[in-house]
Amino acid sequence: MGVGVDVHPFASGRELHLAGLHWPGETGLAGHSDGDAAAHAACDALLSASGLGDLGALFGTADPRWAGASGVALLTETARLVRQAGFEIGNVAIQVIGNRPRLAARRTEAEKALSAAVAAPVGLTATTTDGLGLTGRGEGVAAVATALVVAV
Repeated sequence: MGVGVDVHPFASGRELHLAGLHWPGETGLAGHSDGDAAAHAACDALLSASGLGDLGALFGTADPRWAGASGVALLTETARLVRQAGFEIGNVAIQVIGNRPRLAARRTEAEKALSAAVAAPVGLTATTTDGLGLTGRGEGVAAVATALVVAV
């Protein structure tokens, strides 16, 4: 089992990519890559579960290859590395924390995109913090993920 957490502030002038989807008309998230907090949390959970380190160690901001990379690309590469290390991915669960975008209408679409990237089941939920903290004030988005991997 592994747990991953990621948080990104909103950044004007960027397009929003979250949970493996593009969200037209929404303010994007700051980051070296596309800022997809849900995909990044899933990467960290998978890396933690398999003992491979963390997102920053493998896809750090000092590496120009990952500048502007999509969260789906990072997640696909993470899943490949986890399997290469001798693990199979059982599933990943992600909870997005924030006031926007509203995920409910696109939950199934996001789960399909993320599951395709991992080649394993990915579940997605969303919640708010009732006005508390940076997510409650609408300053950004956070995500928490858990992943189950099995040594093969």
